[in-house]
Amino acid sequence: MDNLAITANIAEIVGAAIVVIGLVFAVLQMRQIREQRRELAAIELFRFYGNPSFTRAVNRMLHMPDGLTAEEIRRDDNGLEDAAMLISSTMENIGVMTHQRIVPFTVVNHLIGASTLILWKKLELWTAKFREETDNDYLFEWFQWLVLQLDHYDEEDQRPAYEAYRTWIPQHLLRKK
Repeated sequence: MDNLAITANIAEIVGAAIVVIGLVFAVLQMRQIREQRRELAAIELFRFYGNPSFTRAVNRMLHMPDGLTAEEIRRDDNGLEDAAMLISSTMENIGVMTHQRIVPFTVVNHLIGASTLILWKKLELWTAKFREETDNDYLFEWFQWLVLQLDHYDEEDQRPAYEAYRTWIPQHLLRKK
């Protein structure tokens, strides 16, 4: 009977250890999956921003003056309002992905922060008029939210990346030192 009790106790200990090891493994897997999801979202963000139609729209808008009215945008016969719509819709998606923490804020800030702020300056009046005309304050709300977050984010080093990270060293080279 003692051997049976000892065997039962060992089986309980082994079972408990297996459960603990399984939980640890599950947590590690969840972290890895979350990291992979963030990496894929960052790639998707790059795709959003690297889309040729979007790139043309951004290029066109960057050459326009700040504070364009809806009338000025609509008067353009070369599809400036289509460009505004594409930019705003894309930024809306990026804002949602940032808010949901699918894409890390620092990645968004480093990749498109400055241009997002510039584009909003050009489209803010158009957006306000569009909201007024449709009686919908929710139009491009996440684009505006993203701009507010980027505007309030106070990065320690405000210099351009080529200056701020001049002494940057890849992680694998740091380990060799």
